[in-house]
Amino acid sequence: MTTISQPAARTPVVRLEAVAKHFGEVRAVDGLSLDLYPGQTVALLGPNGAGKSTTLDLLLGLRGPDRGSVRLFGAEPREAIVAGRVGAVLQSGGLMGEVTVAELVRLACQLHPKPHPPAEVLAGAGLDGLADRRVDKLSGGQRQRVRFALATAGANDLLVLDEPTTGMDVSARGAFWATVRQQAESGRTVLFATHYLEEADAVADRVLVLHRGRLLADGTAAEIKARAGARRISFDLAELTGAEGGRERAAVAEQRLRALPFLAGIEVQGPTVRLRSTDADATVYALYGSGLRPRNLEVRGLGLEQAFLALTTAEEARQA
Repeated sequence: MTTISQPAARTPVVRLEAVAKHFGEVRAVDGLSLDLYPGQTVALLGPNGAGKSTTLDLLLGLRGPDRGSVRLFGAEPREAIVAGRVGAVLQSGGLMGEVTVAELVRLACQLHPKPHPPAEVLAGAGLDGLADRRVDKLSGGQRQRVRFALATAGANDLLVLDEPTTGMDVSARGAFWATVRQQAESGRTVLFATHYLEEADAVADRVLVLHRGRLLADGTAAEIKARAGARRISFDLAELTGAEGGRERAAVAEQRLRALPFLAGIEVQGPTVRLRSTDADATVYALYGSGLRPRNLEVRGLGLEQAFLALTTAEEARQA
C-alpha cells in the first residue's frame, strides 16, 4: 500500500488504531489504522458500503468502536468536540427551520467555546445574501452552506465534511472549496468524504481509499493514479464503421484490438476506441503493427476517477 511518511516529531490530530465496527454480519470498518496531521486536506474515498460514513461517525464519537481506539488530539473524540476543536458537516441531521440564517449562525457562534464573529462566518460560507432568509426556504445546496457555516462558527482545529457539496451547483462548489483551502492554509486539518472524485483530485493533498472497511490505498492523488498502473489510449478506427467493409471487417478489427498486449480494459463505441494499458508504449507499438489504422490517437495518464475504479475493481476481483 502506498503511504505518505510523516515526521516523527508531529503529533497526529486524528489517530485510529485497529478500529473495527460491525453491524451484524457486516464489517463496516475492519481493522482500520491511520493518522492525520495538522494542515492536511484529506479526501476519504470508497464505493458505497466501503465504510466512509461509519468511519466519520466513529471519529466524531457518534458511535463507539467494537475494537480498537479512536483519538482526536490525544483524547476521546467527545472531549475534543466539547472543547470546540472539531467542526463537522454531516449528511444526516436536520436544521432549525423557522429561524433565519443569521439567527442560526449567531446561535452557533454564541454556543462555541472559541467563537468567530457571526458576520465573518456568514461571509466565509457565502451566505451574506441569504442572512435574512428562513432556513426552511433554502435550497439543498444553500442548506449545505449553512451547515458549513455552523461547522466553522469557531476556531476549530479539525473540520470533518461528509459529502459537503451535495446539492450545490458548479459555481457554488468552486466557491466552497476555495473557502476550505483557506481553512487548511490557516493550519486546520480537513477530512472530507466525497463522491465527486474531481474534487478530491483538485483539493486534497492526501487521498485515502476505503474498500469493505479496510484502507486500500493512502497517498497523494498522483501516487494513487500511479498505483493503478495504467494509462489511457484513445483513438478513432475507420475499420469499425460500415464504410470500411461492413460487419465482418469490424469484427476482425475488434478481435485484433482485444489481442493487443498489456490491456487492462477496452471500450468500443462506434468508431471510437478507449483502452487502458499497463504499458502504453508497447500497446501503441503493437496497435500500429496489427495492420489497423488509428486516427487522432491520444495517450494520457489515468484520472483519479479511473484510477479509483481500477483499484476497487481489482480488489473486488481479488476477493471474489
